[in-house]
This record gives sequence, C-alpha cells and structure tokens, in this order.
Amino acid sequence: MKKILVVMMGVCAALCAGCILPQRGNEPSIISSTQLTEPVWIRNGEPIVFEAEDWFPMDEVENLLDSEVYEAGTYREVPFFIERTDVRPFERIYTHFSKNRYRAFEQ
Repeated sequence: MKKILVVMMGVCAALCAGCILPQRGNEPSIISSTQLTEPVWIRNGEPIVFEAEDWFPMDEVENLLDSEVYEAGTYREVPFFIERTDVRPFERIYTHFSKNRYRAFEQ
C-alpha cells in the first residue's frame, strides 16, 4: 500500500512540474540600441578597409564555429575574421555578431 501511495505521489509531482514553469507574456520584444552587438558604423553600412579594398557589410549573418575562422586583423577597434578554408583572393570577411554568428562582408 505504501508503494502505491509513493508511486501515485511521484506521478502527481511529475504532472504538476510543468505547471510551475514561468509563462512568457505575449508582449512584443523591443530591442534598444544599447542591446546591439555591432558598432554603429557597421549598422550604417560603412566598409572595412582590408588589403587596400573596401569590404561592405551584408545582411547575411552566418553560423560559424570559432574553430572555423581565424582573426585576420582589426579595423576601427573591431576584429575581423576569415574562414580557415578560404584562400586569397578571399571571398568574404566577417565580424563577430554573437555566439557562433558572424556578419559577412564582401567587396
């Protein structure tokens, strides 16, 4: 009898556990300018000058692991990266956007 009671209490606890989780509201999220992870000059479409060429930011933000890119330099205090598999002439360069996310720049 005790075993049945313990099992029933365990089942009830498991069923009620989902009810305790916090609920998200239906309010739209608003991103303020202080939350942006990129400098304003990138958001304004200004280029990075690398190897005497202008590289302009694209709308694309790619998923890349840190092990798939290497730091090629710094421009205006922002490090930029190249894919480890890319060779000269480079197709794209990247700036770090967020964890495993990199903004693409093209000539």
